[in-house]
Amino acid sequence: MKKIISRLLLSLVLLALLVGGYHFLESSTYPESTPRPPHEVVLHSPVKLPDSLTFVGERVPLEYFDVRESLDRELLVNSYFHSQTIRFLKMAPRFFPIIEPILLADTIPADFKYLALAESGFDPRAVSPAGAVGFWQFLKGTATDYGLEVNGEVDERYHIERSTRAACQYLKESYRKFGSWTLVAASYNAGRAAVDKQIGRQHESNYFDLLLGEETGRYVFRIMALKLIMENPETYGFRVADSEKYPAWDVRTIDINTPVKDFAEFAKAHGTNYKLLKMLNPWLREPYLTNAKGKTYTLKIPAEGFRTNTN
Repeated sequence: MKKIISRLLLSLVLLALLVGGYHFLESSTYPESTPRPPHEVVLHSPVKLPDSLTFVGERVPLEYFDVRESLDRELLVNSYFHSQTIRFLKMAPRFFPIIEPILLADTIPADFKYLALAESGFDPRAVSPAGAVGFWQFLKGTATDYGLEVNGEVDERYHIERSTRAACQYLKESYRKFGSWTLVAASYNAGRAAVDKQIGRQHESNYFDLLLGEETGRYVFRIMALKLIMENPETYGFRVADSEKYPAWDVRTIDINTPVKDFAEFAKAHGTNYKLLKMLNPWLREPYLTNAKGKTYTLKIPAEGFRTNTN
């Protein structure tokens, strides 16, 4: 018991010395006659909502308070998620030029590129907990329904161009059903059946008049927020110089219609390495390709200066 009391008293003495020393140092650093420096205060402001907005070619009714507040929420979330949003701004020149001409050729509104961004965060290798994969987050069944090859060696859900073309077919089919691109975007998240069920239950056919689940209710507004920030970054507090953005990859393509025993050896034979070959062709899932049917595949190979010509 005496030992415990002694240790307690020793602890109290040490604490008193520390506190006294702190106050001595503080008073020595800032004598009574010297005013202490004020604390720096960082002020954060609400985001600016646009006076008007169109999304996927359709007018957004910002005069409705619920619509304005839903958009405001997603703008706040993405405007103040600085690291992620800056990364998106830096990555856009690498991937949007691949997606945009495919959307245009299939007469899909250009704003759907922001849906791909919302789905994958510019990660061609993105995989969701549910098993959805790639830029457009296709599940295996849906991918094969729309002509993508998915097996142990090749998974075209990771293929940016081919998955974008498949997504275009899916989006057009949804538009034939709903007649509204905004509902098409909502159904991409919730599923066509779920949106159709709510249209029937609520006797409404306008996305902005429908009560949807939390995730889908926010989903379209998040895409709108990404569109506004990506198109007007300085309005929302972001300034990324062109020299700081990631450029499009300079590649050449080669066709193969035979098996490949070892992609590491294949890469070296074409002047690159396995790491870069897989970076450019994430749809190759194994270090070999059986290709028993002699199918022709187009591979991207780094062009000369690929790793050093970055600006």
